Amino acid sequence: MDFQEHMERVRKWTDKLEAGITDLFQSDQYAAYLRAISKLHQYSYGNILLIKLQCPHFSMVAGYGDWKRKYGRHVKAGETGITILAPCPYWTREMVEEIGSDGQTTKEQKWVRKTGFKTATVFDISQTEGREIPSLGVEALTGTVEGYEKLLSTLKTLSPVPVAEGALPRGVHGAYHHLEARITLSPGMSQAQTVKTLIHEIAHAKLHALPVEGGIIVGAHEKGRPTREVEAESVAYTVCQYLGLDTGDYSFGYIAGWSSGKEQRELRASLDCIRSTAAELIGGIESQCLDRPSPEPAFKHQRRQTSKSVPKLQTR
Repeated sequence: MDFQEHMERVRKWTDKLEAGITDLFQSDQYAAYLRAISKLHQYSYGNILLIKLQCPHFSMVAGYGDWKRKYGRHVKAGETGITILAPCPYWTREMVEEIGSDGQTTKEQKWVRKTGFKTATVFDISQTEGREIPSLGVEALTGTVEGYEKLLSTLKTLSPVPVAEGALPRGVHGAYHHLEARITLSPGMSQAQTVKTLIHEIAHAKLHALPVEGGIIVGAHEKGRPTREVEAESVAYTVCQYLGLDTGDYSFGYIAGWSSGKEQRELRASLDCIRSTAAELIGGIESQCLDRPSPEPAFKHQRRQTSKSVPKLQTR
């Protein structure tokens, strides 16, 4: 199959991707997700560092009372809180210099509002229990992939950087390290999740690599992180569709979580590079996995749904 034929097939899948995400944006579930996110506290960079030091696996934090009032959850008995610094405004009387209309400087004692800080305590969602928090997509892909070892080996040869398993933060399936120019995959994942994650990280390595000189990254990304994540997951979805691995629910939710708005600006602006990168990977897989049965899908998988899964794509 030549590159143009690949592109036509890829176009069909990326059209399906866009339709699926549109359906998700218009669903009640996405509205519930946005309502939940809107309640999140905004923390300073310093407080984020404090939270990470005390709870490296944190994902969503709030105060004891907020968990109860806003989310219908309560902190489990015996849990130790996470200490942060909370602004504490106060008034004090000070001598204030003022320049009058005649240009003369006068001093007058006035009440001045200032901001100090006090310690406050928050808790991560893992320390609470109660009503479910709305979420998008599936927790993880599960299931086996026929011809897995050969496919995995092929993907590693198609990767522009070395690939290895290694320790990653909790909940992170894979990572592309710009400075070291390598990909790390979390060990112990299902075959389906491993394949999807590796394609996602290869897309980052192909599309979003930055030059490194003297151990320092040179320059900055022209595209923001939401756009980069949308592109990588869209490539992963498209290539997985070719492989017969339907990651629709997972990918739709992932992309929606990064997209800036209902018009899906990142996705539409990136479709050309998504399609060409996916077609390049598909061509590489076909050239190295010629014994793949056709036209029957070679890969079987199952998905573990969250209790509120993304609606399945409707045929239009």
